[in-house]
Amino acid sequence: MQEIKDAAGNTAAVITRNSYGCQVLNTARVMFVDIDLPEPRPAGFFQKLFGKANAAPPAQTHDGALATIENWTRNHPDWGWRIYQTRAGLRLLATHGPVEAGSSATNEVFDALGADPLYQKLCLSQKCFRARLTPKPWRCGVHSKPERWPWLDEKREKRFQKWETTYQSYIFNWATCKLVRQIGNPSVHPEVESIVKLHDQTTKAESQLKLA
Repeated sequence: MQEIKDAAGNTAAVITRNSYGCQVLNTARVMFVDIDLPEPRPAGFFQKLFGKANAAPPAQTHDGALATIENWTRNHPDWGWRIYQTRAGLRLLATHGPVEAGSSATNEVFDALGADPLYQKLCLSQKCFRARLTPKPWRCGVHSKPERWPWLDEKREKRFQKWETTYQSYIFNWATCKLVRQIGNPSVHPEVESIVKLHDQTTKAESQLKLA
């Protein structure tokens, strides 16, 4: 675990590692919104035969989700967002100022913008926002699982270190998300600024690398 301090020396964020080895940014007052955009499944033989290929379209499209975000922001001009594309959808980072995780305002924004239900539950239960910083291992070709901390013995710790070295070498040519645009209030709050820099640098958000 790594703590990120603000200018006053207080903990502004914490970087943890999830069960499959990715680094995750956890913030109590810098809002992230995770929006999943399911891909349509290819139609099977019987769907094509009986003309039901489009019977169950995705709940949201990429353009539809962007339109929802832009319309909401036009009605809330004090809010500012950095919008990122992820492998499976969109990620929003609120830049205008701090927002308390677990507050009623947060829940209203989540609902209005179509945040992933599981993400909403995690934010509510953990009282923090979350953003995955590094690529998912299997998307980069790393299929083995890391040893879970706390390690039971030195042998397991060494196995994790070996896994981590492999993982770091594979993610070099991948990005976690890509910056699409910034909308709304153009000002960036001082409390948010350092988190934006850390997030964009670690995720390689302004690179042209493939997403994982």
